[in-house]
Amino acid sequence: MSLLRPSAATLGELVSGQAGCDLTYPEVGATADTLPPGYRHDRWEVDLGAFDDGTFRRLAIALRHWQRGSGFTIAPGGPVTAGLTFALAVRLPVGYVTGAGRVVYVTDQPEKYGFAYGTLPAHPEQGEEAFHVAGDRGRLVFALTAFSRPRHPAARLGGPLTRALQLRANNSSNSSASTEVPPTLRQNRERVAAHEFLPCAHHR
Repeated sequence: MSLLRPSAATLGELVSGQAGCDLTYPEVGATADTLPPGYRHDRWEVDLGAFDDGTFRRLAIALRHWQRGSGFTIAPGGPVTAGLTFALAVRLPVGYVTGAGRVVYVTDQPEKYGFAYGTLPAHPEQGEEAFHVAGDRGRLVFALTAFSRPRHPAARLGGPLTRALQLRANNSSNSSASTEVPPTLRQNRERVAAHEFLPCAHHR
């Protein structure tokens, strides 16, 4: 954690240092199938209205270029590709927290686009998170699927605060996707009841 925004050089050094590291969990790719036990599970969806190919393509481009909303810095800034190691800086109410991850798969289909990333040793959490925009029975849906648990000692001590910051990051991803069209937020049956943890997160 730092009080100042990490510089591009600092994030670049973090990427270089993590490029040769293994992911910190064994269930690589599980966000595309059954989520593994022993982690916190999240399945969120935002209904973006009737499916429209133009809107779908714009959102796919936004995902491909890491448009996750305000308060995030990602390096390197190029398009998402499978195997890419990246560093992420997230703005907190006071200061910034950094982490490192690797893109573990990319989905590129006519009506579904997205990717998943897994955590590296320099990430305070352990697990995987996937973001997809897709057509679903005539609707356009932005979906987030994740499994995670604290890894760093400070994250374990953070308890509900750590969870609140993670949910804040996820909510910003949902907000970024929903800027293209007026959204109707709907809950998946497996969505985590986040309100009990969210003094600093926003909901619509």
